[in-house]
Amino acid sequence: MADDQQIVVETPAPGEIIAPGYTFSTITDQISSVVLTRKTPLFWFAAFGFGGSLLMLFLLAVTVLLAKGVGIWGIRTPVMWGFAITNFVWWIGIGHAGTLISAILLLLNQRWRNSINRFAEAMTLFAVACAGMFPLLHMGRPWLFYWMLPYPNTMAIEPQFRSPLVWDVFAVSTYATVSLLFWFVGLMPDLGTLRDRTKNPIGRAIYGILAMGWRGSAHHWSVYETATLLLAGLATPLVLSVHTVVSFDFTIAIVPGWHSTFFPPYFVAGAIYSGFAMVLALAIPLRSVYGLQGLITDKHLDNCGKIMLATGWIVAYAYLLELFGAWYGGNTYEQAAFWHRMTGPYAAQYWSLVACNIVAPQFLWFKRVRSSPVLLFISSIVVLTGMWLERYMIIVSSLAQDFVPSSWGIFRATRWDWATYAGTIGLFLFLFFLFVRALPMISIFEVRTLLPQAKVSKEAKS
Repeated sequence: MADDQQIVVETPAPGEIIAPGYTFSTITDQISSVVLTRKTPLFWFAAFGFGGSLLMLFLLAVTVLLAKGVGIWGIRTPVMWGFAITNFVWWIGIGHAGTLISAILLLLNQRWRNSINRFAEAMTLFAVACAGMFPLLHMGRPWLFYWMLPYPNTMAIEPQFRSPLVWDVFAVSTYATVSLLFWFVGLMPDLGTLRDRTKNPIGRAIYGILAMGWRGSAHHWSVYETATLLLAGLATPLVLSVHTVVSFDFTIAIVPGWHSTFFPPYFVAGAIYSGFAMVLALAIPLRSVYGLQGLITDKHLDNCGKIMLATGWIVAYAYLLELFGAWYGGNTYEQAAFWHRMTGPYAAQYWSLVACNIVAPQFLWFKRVRSSPVLLFISSIVVLTGMWLERYMIIVSSLAQDFVPSSWGIFRATRWDWATYAGTIGLFLFLFFLFVRALPMISIFEVRTLLPQAKVSKEAKS
């Protein structure tokens, strides 16, 4: 296919999963051409360059951190958890949408997931990679991370397995491993397609190695389907367990504002909320730049908007439950902690997160908003900002005002806090757009199953 060739299909009607006019060959051509033959758009270079610049900033910030220690950050007594843990929880939450789309929606046979699951899975991997940076850097001596593992040692120093900080290590590492396997297994059929289509001998060799001998035989498909279902079954409880374990970092403590039993479902709902916001923030520009409106249709955007609205209401209910619990429980310290959030030095951040996470998403009730890519993109950015502010408020405001007034303090982020945070955004963008350029961002074979002739063929086989 020529570099300047465009694949034209009919505009999808509202509510359709895939536009009419597609065939097996046109789907394969359009998706594979992004990697193999189509000219790289200027948008890709701009986004990749922006991510690479922030990545250089991240390397600088980490270099200074390792040279001078965590004192370059704003963490001081009593707020010893600052941006690092805030960003850790935020990035882990973003990764949840990919696993939910891949595993839970697959088991529920939601076919609309087929066009967005691939880049959502990649988003999960890169978000978890960014999240994993912060606990290591927050240690101050990241080269001693293996102390958290139950390795044999002669000094009989073992991890404290009753600590949720140790649970995080196992939960996040398991989540990353299963997500990586799920993503790679799903790539194999498409890697075989790229291997057979590319004219570059080096690319053919690389795709051939990654495809691991995939030939599309009946035996291969049988093994693939079995492996996919098993991995989906493993990944589904991880969607609920990982952020539940992360919430245990707070809920088992006696710090006012943390000691609460509903943090696990609250954190899981917030993770899905921010995760789908990131899916929209990535999908909307990509479908526009690469002309994928026929594959990522308004139906996909509408469904993601509905999920954001539903999880947003769960988060809003959790906010109200926090206030009600503090009032109804009669705990003076809990009441003071929430009053401090609403009226104290962090009041601006608190009311900003209420506006971003509760007020702004209410516009998603309107079909016109959910069907507008521009408005959905703005909504997703607002939600991502609000969810970061939420994690910031939970961590910083609770630690800043503890039981003893003489130990109260104010957290002030330094330029190195912001540089490290912005640097992980750069790492995420760098990896994600590298993935878009090198691998199919939409699953070729799964989208092909949405065609009418695929259904007829399946019925004929049965």
